[in-house]
Amino acid sequence: MSVKVYAPASIANISVGFDTLGAALAPIDGSLLGDTVSIEAAVEGMSLEVMGTWANKLPQDPAENIVYQCAEFFIAQLADKGVSSTGIKLTLHKNLPVGSGLGSSASSVVAALYALNEYFENPFSEQHLLLLMGKFEGQISGSVHYDNVAPCYLGQMQLILNGNTQVCDAIPNFNHWYWVMSYSGVSLSTAKMRQLLPEQYDKSTAIEFGRHLSAFVHASYKQDEALAIEVLKDVLAEPYRAGSIPGYLEAKAELTKMGMLATGISGSGPTLFSITSSLEKAQQAQAWLNTHYLKDENGFSHICQVDPKGARRI
Repeated sequence: MSVKVYAPASIANISVGFDTLGAALAPIDGSLLGDTVSIEAAVEGMSLEVMGTWANKLPQDPAENIVYQCAEFFIAQLADKGVSSTGIKLTLHKNLPVGSGLGSSASSVVAALYALNEYFENPFSEQHLLLLMGKFEGQISGSVHYDNVAPCYLGQMQLILNGNTQVCDAIPNFNHWYWVMSYSGVSLSTAKMRQLLPEQYDKSTAIEFGRHLSAFVHASYKQDEALAIEVLKDVLAEPYRAGSIPGYLEAKAELTKMGMLATGISGSGPTLFSITSSLEKAQQAQAWLNTHYLKDENGFSHICQVDPKGARRI
């Protein structure tokens, strides 16, 4: 038996929803923007092979790779359920750059745990597996937050609830929006980008954040595009991070002049997103970003829409 799982890139925060809102991404050209993990039987033990565009950016020791660590974590969970494991060989195709703001670690974690659950004939329910994904991702980032993991796993745009019985739920998205995603090629540490944020915010900022997030969710359900765009502003992170992302402020200003509806930082950056309802305008924005925002040959851009599927076997 063999299993291969694809887990899409994701955009976290979406300006208004710091740590509470995320969306899965699907390039409109049909390409797969995300990591894949394959599992097949081995005689004994566990091994990992790493391939793909960004494989050389990962630790050479398999034991230091998060996919290998995911497998150890999953097998330990199996043992707690009294389920024995067998020898396996894992293969990671690393197609997302680390420190890009595209949910790279979440993509690897989701692909690995989803594939492991499939390979061992689904010992964990969807919700239980989501909790395991969040728990493991939290071990990497230092805190449990689902704004990359949840959309990567479940697809769509996910609002993080952290309720006693429900981690998240999908909210309607604007299906006619095009999301131009541009990764500059610069790697930024999520931990360091978090350190740029203040430890406390004043009351007016907290109120403004709550108003923007609630209004955006309301607009999503009402399909009120004008209101959604009006409140799609980041008051918590962007004011403190924008200056540390090379070229971001200049790009945002130019995209606004171009008539893009809204532009923001994807996750901790440096990837930016810019929204439009016009494919022609999206292509114009992509062309400008390819010329002016990409810093080296590692940079890339895609015109995307929200991926309704999330992780899946391929």
